[in-house]
Amino acid sequence: MKIALVQYSPAWEDKEANKKKILSLLHDVKGVELFIFPEMTLTGFTMKSKEMSETINGNSFRFFSSIAKEKSTNIFAGIIERRNTRTYNTLIHIKPDGNLLKLYRKIHPFSYSGENEYYNAGTKPAYTNIKNWKIGLSICYDLRFPELYRKYGKKGTHLIVNIANWPDTRIEHWRILLKARAIENQCYIAGVNRVGKDPKLNFVGFSSVFDPMGKEIAAVENEEKVIIVELDKNYVNEVRTKFPFLDDIKLI
Repeated sequence: MKIALVQYSPAWEDKEANKKKILSLLHDVKGVELFIFPEMTLTGFTMKSKEMSETINGNSFRFFSSIAKEKSTNIFAGIIERRNTRTYNTLIHIKPDGNLLKLYRKIHPFSYSGENEYYNAGTKPAYTNIKNWKIGLSICYDLRFPELYRKYGKKGTHLIVNIANWPDTRIEHWRILLKARAIENQCYIAGVNRVGKDPKLNFVGFSSVFDPMGKEIAAVENEEKVIIVELDKNYVNEVRTKFPFLDDIKLI
């Protein structure tokens, strides 16, 4: 499967400017089966959850839906979702026909920054599928909690995705945790981070892909770029057959 990690610098809380930037970045990209965008793709990591939130079929969804249809591809993007009186930091999977297939609500709001005061926590893992690939979904701070990823590993997930706004001050944690999640679950990990600045933090990207043995097969630092990577599901199966470590997990 050919995937594209869209690492870019969003304009702060400016959805329309970011839509234009994304369309420019994707203009010449073809033949990709999945585009993956950073957390809160069109706003940056804002705590204006009420003002910036939308229903699941709002303008942000329609924007990404149009890209999916135009390029006949899958989209993973981050939105600020409003559902009744609750607000979630959400990852959406849009199919090539433009329809929503799956959503994942961030289980671990980042309390260190006060995210938990503005966003409700999701309550369950989310699996999705592209052709015969099983994919697990996660967002940023989730990466620090291996219990979630163990559920994905035990379900035979071939690829786990993490979309993030992970700052430069802890970027080595990002890189090490991505690699660890790949090794312990014997699957591909794709982490998509932003670059640029927001009013408080600096971001250097390091969007990366690690294979089931923990080998880094893509990593780009501090550059706006669409990073294209080819993944081989057969390799996941080969690694798990040769090293059947997942069979020995005792979830106590």
